[in-house]
Amino acid sequence: MIRCHLSRMMGERKMKIVDVARETGLHRNTVTLLYDETASRVDLDTINRLCKLFGCTVDDLFEYVPDPRD
Repeated sequence: MIRCHLSRMMGERKMKIVDVARETGLHRNTVTLLYDETASRVDLDTINRLCKLFGCTVDDLFEYVPDPRD
């Protein structure tokens, strides 16, 4: 499974979903889906905007965790 660390990164910077949406130009629903880790797909432009905002790499934002059910 792919884990998204957006909620942790936002918490460290005391940012709200609306703050991220406003600063990146992403739709609030897109940010919410990533925050809640319920997104089924992510556009590369979205990843680029988030990495730019947080000054991070893709590895900082997403992590592969083996699914224990497999």
